Amino acid sequence: MKQVLAVLVENKAGVLTRVAGLFSRRGFNIDSLAVGETVEPGISRMTIALEGDEAQVEQVEKQLNKLINVLKVVNLSREPTVFRELMLIKVKAEPQTRSDIQQIVETFRGKVVDVSLNSMIIEVTGNDEKLEAIKLLLEHFGIIEVARTGRVALLRSLKIDGDRS
Repeated sequence: MKQVLAVLVENKAGVLTRVAGLFSRRGFNIDSLAVGETVEPGISRMTIALEGDEAQVEQVEKQLNKLINVLKVVNLSREPTVFRELMLIKVKAEPQTRSDIQQIVETFRGKVVDVSLNSMIIEVTGNDEKLEAIKLLLEHFGIIEVARTGRVALLRSLKIDGDRS
């Protein structure tokens, strides 16, 4: 089962290596990892997506909480959460197919961010299902390259990383 963890850490050298090493030692593959600063100086937020059952992920949470520089771990899969991901897709685009590609992009509320003689780069944000759907439709034209950010997530309502504010 897909699980997503939010991990608040001190923004210091080596923290990412220690966190990734923990996953490696426990035999877990990280499906996606997004890291960025928070509103608090010196604190970063890691959003980690992985496959695992409830017991396995709970064990990983406990191990993460033991790491130096880890301030808080929240399993976002247990809470109402908004997930988003950014994908850039470079697709073959001959002059006669560009309007068809543009229609698909508009349907998915994406943006064409670059056009060259034989290709277009498209930016799309959304959940995993949306990104996979547009990718499937664009395969018909010939996908040259894909880059994805990994999931980012925030809890809904007034909750902040599992606490009431």
